[in-house]
Amino acid sequence: MPHYSAAVAHLTDWSSAVRARRRLGHTIEVHETIGSTNDRARELLIESGVDGGVVIAEEQSAGRGRRGRTWLSPPGVNLMLSVALQPAVLARDAWQLGLATALATRAACVASIEGSALGLKWPNDLVTSDGRKVAGLLLETEVTGERLSAAVLGIGINVNWRRGEMPPDIATDATSLAELAGAEVDRVALLDRLLDALDDEVTHIEQGRSPLRRYRAACVTIGQEVTVHAAGETIVGRAVDIDDVGSLVLETATSRVALATGEVAFVRTGLQE
Repeated sequence: MPHYSAAVAHLTDWSSAVRARRRLGHTIEVHETIGSTNDRARELLIESGVDGGVVIAEEQSAGRGRRGRTWLSPPGVNLMLSVALQPAVLARDAWQLGLATALATRAACVASIEGSALGLKWPNDLVTSDGRKVAGLLLETEVTGERLSAAVLGIGINVNWRRGEMPPDIATDATSLAELAGAEVDRVALLDRLLDALDDEVTHIEQGRSPLRRYRAACVTIGQEVTVHAAGETIVGRAVDIDDVGSLVLETATSRVALATGEVAFVRTGLQE
């Protein structure tokens, strides 16, 4: 039987997003406030070995973004979740989970905002045509031998957070689905679409079908002049490709380099709406 639990009665009813036959989202745990959904998802893996369990927070007090940042969000307006997963994936292919999660997030969000273009900024941000951030991901994995033993897929989406309500330092570079759609977006329906898409993406990886080709097609970083902060240095160049292990390939003034990790600090997306 599907399972749904909420810490308090007045929370949004997320139960319609539970699917008994779906691997991801067969159980959903909702918290009014929690330190980190990623931490709680990891606890579920350790405590019960749950595969595909979802943790949602209306508000996080210690939510993490990439590179140690805090993910800020007011309560009840956005979608913050983590998926606890035991993927049948080799450790060498772990990078594919990030690409797959980004593609699933994009597919779910695009369905909510007719007429607006969204692209993926390497490695895993969802951005608008003018480069404003809509969603970000934080994936954490554990390896045993040559295989992944566990993965936590953390996803944060700005859903109904209006830019006028965002702190100025966030509003400069961010927006939300509601801003793009011109109306509030149903967060429960968005979650359901996201879990459907993510369930399919994980299955494809486990069957040996890489998401790389589709990620390349959706990646707005490719072809742009960018500045990347990686491994304590700043690299400036033209992004020319995502290579066969998910690294960003840059052509600099002196060489061609492949970056497995890093943060693109500047990119002109060139998306057409």
